[in-house]
Amino acid sequence: MLGIIKRNFIYLTPDSFVVLYKSLVRSHLEYAVCVWNPHHQALIEKLEKVPKRATKLVIAVKKCKYEERLKKLHLPTLKFRRIRGDMVEVYKIFSGKYDATVTSWLTDRHLESHYDLRGHRFSLNQSQICYDTRKYNFTNRIISIWNGLPDTVISATTVDTFKVQLDRFWQNQEFIYNWKTDIHTGNRS
Repeated sequence: MLGIIKRNFIYLTPDSFVVLYKSLVRSHLEYAVCVWNPHHQALIEKLEKVPKRATKLVIAVKKCKYEERLKKLHLPTLKFRRIRGDMVEVYKIFSGKYDATVTSWLTDRHLESHYDLRGHRFSLNQSQICYDTRKYNFTNRIISIWNGLPDTVISATTVDTFKVQLDRFWQNQEFIYNWKTDIHTGNRS
C-alpha cells in the first residue's frame, strides 16, 4: 500500500498524507491487533519501520527525526495505538458492549472484590504466571495499564467519551510519539 501511495503521488501535503496513511496503510498494520499484539522488541521495531518509512514521503517533514515527524503529522506510534485499542476493548467488556457469557472469563476471574481509594470499581487482579505463553496474553498484558487508569476515565458513559478521556489522561505520555519508551501507569503494583 505504501508503494501505491509513493507511485501515485509526487508531492504529498501533510494533510493528504495523513488521510492516505490512515486509510490505506495503518488499517493493515492494526488489523486484529488485540489478538496478535507483538511483545518482542524486534517485531515491534519491524512494525514501526513502516510508518517510519511512510512519514519520509512528506517532503515538509522529511528531514526531521521520526518522533518529530509523528508530532508534526499528529500520528501516534503503533505501540500507542495497540495499547489504546486494548483499553477500549476492556472498557467495552466492562460496559456490557459484548455478551456477558463470552466475556465472563475476564470479569469473573480477575475482577477485584473490593473497591479502595487507590483503584477504581473495575480493578483487576493479576494472576500468577509461570510461562511466557500466557505472560503476553490479552488478559495479562492489560491489567497493570487498566488498573493505572483513574476512576474519572473508567466511569465514562459511552465508548467515545472513554476514548476522549483516555486521550486527555495520556496526552503528556512520551510513548505516544516514541515507541521505545514504556507507558507510565502510576499503578500501585
